[in-house]
Amino acid sequence: MFYKNSCMKTEEELNADIFKITMTIKDKYPELSRHITEMPIRHPEVVSAEIAIKGLKEYYDSLVALLNKYDENHAVKQTIKP
Repeated sequence: MFYKNSCMKTEEELNADIFKITMTIKDKYPELSRHITEMPIRHPEVVSAEIAIKGLKEYYDSLVALLNKYDENHAVKQTIKP
């Protein structure tokens, strides 16, 4: 498992976490880059901070799931190879 799901974090902390995990994917797993969607953009006049944080957390969690699933599948394939 690469990253734990984030708990109650600020918008800035979530943005930093998203940046870190995105860089990890791009550096170590470039084949996954095509599965990364654009980071949600907050429009302060339209979206409340609470909704923005929820969206960022969901996005972060989806990146964590992508990496973890890839890691599980990749580990299985490596053990199957002769």
